Amino acid sequence: MITDDMNQQVIHPLAKLQRQVRSLVERKLLKPSDSIWKIALLYGNDWAFLKQELLDYEFTMQDPVSELMLVERWDDEE
Repeated sequence: MITDDMNQQVIHPLAKLQRQVRSLVERKLLKPSDSIWKIALLYGNDWAFLKQELLDYEFTMQDPVSELMLVERWDDEE
């Protein structure tokens, strides 16, 4: 028997970050023109990993968060 837990897809860390950033923009806590580096203030210990992921996707910390929100699909998402 397959349970619901086995059917759930693993969400790419940057897809999760993207949704959280979109929510912050919608709530006006972050502006689309703000630089990605401002996100670091919200993620503390997790930021080193997320920053490296973003750099791997050729983002810079000076890019606006609006660029992050434009990504439609992360490479290793199913």
